[in-house]
Amino acid sequence: MYEVIMYDGGIYRSDELFELIEDVGGVVLLKNRSAQMLTVTMSIPSEDREVVEALCKDIGGQVKEVPLAGTEIAVVGPTLGRHHMPHPICDVAEYLRRLGAVTVVMGLARGRGKNTSQINLQETSIIDEYDACVFMLGNFKPCVETKADLLLSKINIPTVLMCGPKPEGIEDTCDAIVWGIGRKAARMREPEDRKKLEEVGDRVDDVLDEKKKALEEDPPFVHPSEIKALLENFEPIDMCLRPAPLVMHLDGLRAKISYDEYHEQIENMEVYGRRLGDVCVITPSKINDSSMLIRIKTCSQVAYEDSLKARQ
Repeated sequence: MYEVIMYDGGIYRSDELFELIEDVGGVVLLKNRSAQMLTVTMSIPSEDREVVEALCKDIGGQVKEVPLAGTEIAVVGPTLGRHHMPHPICDVAEYLRRLGAVTVVMGLARGRGKNTSQINLQETSIIDEYDACVFMLGNFKPCVETKADLLLSKINIPTVLMCGPKPEGIEDTCDAIVWGIGRKAARMREPEDRKKLEEVGDRVDDVLDEKKKALEEDPPFVHPSEIKALLENFEPIDMCLRPAPLVMHLDGLRAKISYDEYHEQIENMEVYGRRLGDVCVITPSKINDSSMLIRIKTCSQVAYEDSLKARQ
């Protein structure tokens, strides 16, 4: 049984931590460095957790629980304008990062206005690339109810709605609702604000747990961390200067390199004696041409395709 934890501390003696993670058979899921500070999200065997925690404290760092590790979440507002992109969106995105998720803040091209808001196919396709979506609307109940029904019903991933008033009649358009967080001109620093941030984190954790349970019924053929470990030594990814060139999802990962240039090389890599292209669906990202999505096929899909080949 593996557990996911985060190291938060300095860069000093961090090489010892990486060596220990490798020695115990763990995997580094995400590594972020800012000046002399370092955060490392890792998956390690449960029986070795005490040893890893002891080393983290010895080198001056802290160990944190990260229930959302290994996920990428979109935090979406109606627009990127100042009126519709309030401080709570940034606060929510940062709080989810502290729970281990990789978050992206997005705004719709034509999301403002109760009677004019809309979401197009390209925007829904981009949002559907993530593990979950947190959608924030405003302070007016009729506006929230109208927009939620229009915008959220087209999204196909687990969705959490944040808004000011408690809406009615839109329970079927999203997986969870957190009200009491509307537009505001101040940061969420007060105790009540912190409770609301914790509530958002809990609801996101709940909806992702449902997705994890569904995946457990027919799990991916390989774990995303195994493919991440395979690709980390691939030179274009190793030399990539973009933040987090490999981002894990529950059912795959995002690689921030050009699909057109490198997808054939990645498809021809081997995992458990099979071509990666045979056990994964590799497609270009809808965001831009310099990213690709690697979706891992389930065990039943791979078995079905093997049976078809055997018949031929």
